[in-house]
Parts: sequence; C-alpha cells; structure tokens
Amino acid sequence: MARSKDKTPRTPKEPGRLKQMWQVFQMTRRYDSNIVLFMILGFLIPVALGLVLALLLTPDSGFTIALWIIAGVLGGVLAMLIILGRRAEKAAYSQIEGQPGAVGAVLRSSLKRGWVGSEMPVAVNGKTQDAVYRAVGRGGVVLISEGPRTRTARMVDEERRTVAKVGGNVAVTVIAVGPDADAVPLHKLARRLTKIKASLTKAEVLAVNNRLNSITKKLPIPKGVDPTKARPQRGN
Repeated sequence: MARSKDKTPRTPKEPGRLKQMWQVFQMTRRYDSNIVLFMILGFLIPVALGLVLALLLTPDSGFTIALWIIAGVLGGVLAMLIILGRRAEKAAYSQIEGQPGAVGAVLRSSLKRGWVGSEMPVAVNGKTQDAVYRAVGRGGVVLISEGPRTRTARMVDEERRTVAKVGGNVAVTVIAVGPDADAVPLHKLARRLTKIKASLTKAEVLAVNNRLNSITKKLPIPKGVDPTKARPQRGN
C-alpha cells in the first residue's frame, strides 16, 4: 500500500508592500474623493520646486539639473506616501467615529511615544454606552470622554476625583470626543495628546499609571467593542 503523503496546509501568503499600498489607496478612495487630487499635487509641487531650484542655482550644468529633478521626484513620492497615510488614517477612523469603543481603538493602535493607554474604558454608562477612557503620559493624566458632554460630565468628574486622590498634583486634562461642536475629531485624538505640555518624567508616568491601574475596576465592554481583540495596556 502506497504511503500517502501528509498534506500540510500552506500559510496564506501576505500581500507585498506595493499590493498593500494599492489596497490602502483603494479603501481610502472609497471614502475620500479628493485623495487623487491631493496625491497628484503632493507629487508635482516638489518636482516643480526641484526644477525651479535647478534652473536658478545651476542653469549651466545639465548633470546638476538632473540631480535636482531626481531629488524633486523622490520628494514627490515621499509626499504622496505621507498624504496617503494621513488620509487613509482619517478614512479608517471616519468609519468607526460615533460608535461605542471608537476611542479605545485609537488608544490601542495610535498612541504616540511616551503615552500609555488602554482600549478598555475606566467608566461606562451601561444604558447609553457612553464611556470615559484614560491615558497617562508626559503631559500627565488625560481623561477622554466618548459621548455627549451632558451625559459624560458626571463620569469625568468622578474619575478626576479618583486621579486627584491617587496621583496627587498630577495635571489632569479632559478631552471630549463626541457630537459636541467643539469636540476633538477621532482621527486627531492621538496628535492632540502630543500637544499637551510635558509635566512628568518617564519614571513618573509609569508610577502614576501603575497606581491608577491598581484601583481601576474591571468594567463591562461597551457594545461595539470586540472582546476577542482586547489587549493589555500599550506603552512606548
């Protein structure tokens, strides 16, 4: 009897870098009709700048002009990639903006260096699914409300008192993400954190975060958050 060969399932091959970029572009174009225009302008402006500089600085050297043009092309490609990344991030967040757990998704995946946060809220209203999240960084403690201010104000005040008891004189900043006119858009949340003036050292950030975590109660996951994707706190 012939021995049958073991057939091991092949691991699906991940798409290459160019294919990934194309997929990101296609996704972004569905939600951002201006992406093509911005990318074309992002490419042409550095190329035109390189050409102008070449003609002004070295009009008699063909080799140097070529180098300036190549530098402009490379700068244009870089500008296109930066624009694609920014617009793709905005398009991705626009799809989940307003949903319960959207702030947690930002804290899980987009926190900048020096900040520690969790996708799990520190306070939740079980009826309305409004929530308050917490991030700790060089700028102190930031409480991020998700939902209308009129419904989240009480939870924010309670968390502010908790931070004052545990963290002492640590600076507390409140950011609102929701339907209010002056609320911070979801795609700008991570960058908004980096604009807060530094008041803690790296060691103090870890110490304050550990003290707050030690008294934080486990809360039910807001509807809209996938519990299978919950991760521990992320720090850089």
